[in-house]
Amino acid sequence: MKTQHQHVKHRSRWLNKPFASGSFSAWLIETGSLTARLQYRYKHFSVKPLAVKYAKPLQDEAVLLHQASHKTALIREVLLIGNHQPVVFAHSVLPRASLRGAWNGLGRLGNKPLGATLFANPRVKRTPLSYKKLFPNHALYRSAVFHLAQKPAYLWARRSVFHLNCANILVTEVFLPQLLDQ
Repeated sequence: MKTQHQHVKHRSRWLNKPFASGSFSAWLIETGSLTARLQYRYKHFSVKPLAVKYAKPLQDEAVLLHQASHKTALIREVLLIGNHQPVVFAHSVLPRASLRGAWNGLGRLGNKPLGATLFANPRVKRTPLSYKKLFPNHALYRSAVFHLAQKPAYLWARRSVFHLNCANILVTEVFLPQLLDQ
């Protein structure tokens, strides 16, 4: 029998494969640049910055980044817009130590896509993708649907950590229903 703690731990786990993700599967498992794929798909592609602030990452994010949970990191949240509608919500966690050296300017990207910067450097390494079905009780779900007129029952997300030298950046991409409309 599972204890309450084990149940919570299990529910917070990210998966190695996006089981039963339906039409989102091809988008979720794409290992190349999501930005490049969206730019190819949409005649009009843009990035709409929502927030750039220093805050504590979610507990599981701090663990992935080997950061103490009480330390703040730069949190960047943007909407990726395809043909004038939001198709992906992106949430990036940049520990302060990662904003030095080669990634010094990442905190000031504005409406430029982070993915284009990360994939442009061949020395950047990426961990395998992990996946999660986000429900309304998850903080990332609430942030992703804030600007949507209709709130879906759940959203699919994927995340990975990008490494360059000793710097790490966690990138989470939440796929919005409008991605499948076109």
